[in-house]
Amino acid sequence: MLPRLLAAFTVALALAPTQAISGQVLSRQPASGTEQARPESLSDRLGRSTPRGTVFGFLSAARSGDNATAAQYLNTKLSRKDAEDLAQQLFVILDTRLPARLTQLSTDPEGSRTGALGPDRELVGTIARDSGDVPIVVERVASGSSGYVWLFARTTLAAVPDLYEEVSLISIDGAVPQFLVRTRLGGLRLFDWLAVLLGLPLLYLLMVLLNRLLSPAIAMAWRGMSGRSGLTGRDLLPTPARLILLAIAVHWLASVVRLPLFARQFWFSTSVLIAIASSVWLGILFNGVGEQLIRRRLGASHMTAVASLLRLARRFADIIVIFVGVLVLFRRLSIDPTPALAGLGVGGIAVALAAQKTLENVIGGMSLIFDRAVTEGDFLKVGDTVGSVDHVGLRSTRIRTLDRTVVTVPNSQIANMSLETLSARDTFWFHPIVGLRYETTSEQLKAILSDLRALLADRTDIDQETLRVRFVRMNVYSLDVEIFAYLRARDWDHFLELQEPLLLAVMEIVRNAGTDIAFPSQTLYSTLPQPAAEPPSRAS
Repeated sequence: MLPRLLAAFTVALALAPTQAISGQVLSRQPASGTEQARPESLSDRLGRSTPRGTVFGFLSAARSGDNATAAQYLNTKLSRKDAEDLAQQLFVILDTRLPARLTQLSTDPEGSRTGALGPDRELVGTIARDSGDVPIVVERVASGSSGYVWLFARTTLAAVPDLYEEVSLISIDGAVPQFLVRTRLGGLRLFDWLAVLLGLPLLYLLMVLLNRLLSPAIAMAWRGMSGRSGLTGRDLLPTPARLILLAIAVHWLASVVRLPLFARQFWFSTSVLIAIASSVWLGILFNGVGEQLIRRRLGASHMTAVASLLRLARRFADIIVIFVGVLVLFRRLSIDPTPALAGLGVGGIAVALAAQKTLENVIGGMSLIFDRAVTEGDFLKVGDTVGSVDHVGLRSTRIRTLDRTVVTVPNSQIANMSLETLSARDTFWFHPIVGLRYETTSEQLKAILSDLRALLADRTDIDQETLRVRFVRMNVYSLDVEIFAYLRARDWDHFLELQEPLLLAVMEIVRNAGTDIAFPSQTLYSTLPQPAAEPPSRAS
């Protein structure tokens, strides 16, 4: 689905300069040979209020043969006839030799003010010649009721006769049928439309053939140099790479073949826009390949923990690639992206404030995944919740409790709480307190301590360095014996399996010693008064 959308986007971008140029040409096209061009601005009926309006208006009038109107775009004091001849010569020069950068001309009434020519002067382009490059300049001059208008500078007009003598009149128009040259659709010749509909597909097919020829050869060379078969040799030039090569070929052909200025402008703009869209497409493909490589490197054990994070990182990288492509496109079309960026900044702040909790949970999820504090399958305790982790997402973590219910905890809470991962224990604590009755004698207590130590010392599943059996206290109801040891068990169930016979053995040792386990009891001591002795009886 994505390749189709990007392909449609590429075609739309390729046709965009045609519609823009043709619209600007038709807006200045005279209705007849004697009528003047349609005004572009309210301040000047000929559209000379901006540098771009002056250049397009002049080209439109001169191309239609209206030299009288075209002469009004020149800053000259020549007579009407000489000015019209000069305008025709300038048109031939521009149409044949001017670099195709019309879309970069300023549309500001005051000009771009960024060049080295100073204020009120704008560089249209530079025409190369053997004796030195000639700049084509328009300058801003006062024009009575029209205010300030842009006209072709006098320095440029002074070089027109010499340039006209050097211009070669050889054109591709003489090699094709005239009806293909004279017939126009949307401001472009029929020959240009046929070149778009036939030339671009043919050039793309050449790129496909080049891919099929180069891929096996490069794969064989790779195997020969590295001894590995890492390259399959099937598709070393994906579709966006072929489109980039197509754009380069179109740009080179348009610079070599002598075409009219508008045709060259169309082909140059088309090649640039295809290159921008293809570069965006290629960047998205590279992001997908990078995601797959990272997944292979991490292995299957890490896939579940970082899959969502990798997916988010890839989407973020795709957005960055598309955003950069749009900025380059705006720059190419001479559109100032500053207001849009400012709007995006304000909108981003509003979205961030509205989604503050969601972003907090996402950042918490990223920290959990990076730190690997929680992974799927862990048995842990989070606050009052005890259970195993079913899923670690970017926003929340699902925990299945001992009651087999599922508790969803936001990642921001988990990141700020103390976690007790019960399943991460390497050994298990065996720590019973044996309470003996107070009737137990010291000899019986010594025997119990000795038998308990002997019992635990023979066990291989007990860490002997941690083993401790001590008489620790005289409690309220009992004499307490502490057993302290760590059992080596696989999991909790295995620990319970090992603990059960040990507890039974402890009970048996106590019984064999002749005493018993204490239970809460009290001993009452009472002192009753002795009855008075009866006096001896007297013998009667």
